[in-house]
Amino acid sequence: MRQDDRAPFDRALHRARVSAYAPGEFVGQESFMAADEILALAVQAGIGPGVTVLDLCCGVGGPGWFLTRELRCAYLGVDASASAVAIARERASDLPCRFATAQVPPLPAGSFEVVLLLETMLAFEDKDALVREIAAALRPGGRLAFTLEEGPPLTTAERAAMPDADTVWLTPLDEFAKSLERAGLVLTWQEDHSHPHRATAQALAHAFDADAEDIAGQIGRRALDELLAAHRLWIEWLDQARVRKLALVAQRA
Repeated sequence: MRQDDRAPFDRALHRARVSAYAPGEFVGQESFMAADEILALAVQAGIGPGVTVLDLCCGVGGPGWFLTRELRCAYLGVDASASAVAIARERASDLPCRFATAQVPPLPAGSFEVVLLLETMLAFEDKDALVREIAAALRPGGRLAFTLEEGPPLTTAERAAMPDADTVWLTPLDEFAKSLERAGLVLTWQEDHSHPHRATAQALAHAFDADAEDIAGQIGRRALDELLAAHRLWIEWLDQARVRKLALVAQRA
């Protein structure tokens, strides 16, 4: 569910999101990733003090300020939503991380040691074009750290059931690995997060449902219904292994 004004959604869902995660695991993320998963992927990609990081589709910036605080990296987050970037800047005002409004692709000018893409690879239909842009932005030896919603493309019936299905483009892992190779990137590490993400999706759905009256009062019943419908589909697909949720690192030769 895409919204240009993210502030009402951020406010409306905050209480439910906090309650859905284990203590300390919610850091402002808008995804199924827990804080420990975000940190583990970043460390696996070699993010540390002074490492230059470009975070694509950063949203309201929770993982950005979290990684800047924990790992002291040189972070730049970009997102197409100006309202999301405004929230990110406000929340990270006491940290040396930067945020900018930008459509992706293209990528911002410059070269980076790590490019992050967390929980948004599925929004890009043309993954070949995206991966080529990322490879060009990475320094030699640079790493792409990302998550992938892995599986065959949605059927016509599945697209009809999923709200905003034009942002849900699943990809088999072997097909995506070929895209990486064509761009000069090689997978070096992967981990399956399907089980914990299914549990998180379930916890979020329960929390949104429990807080439904207040959430609907802020964003409207239709928006809440679409949010719940999307979460229930992800729960079903993860239950059935229709989709796998993977964390991966690829390196530029």
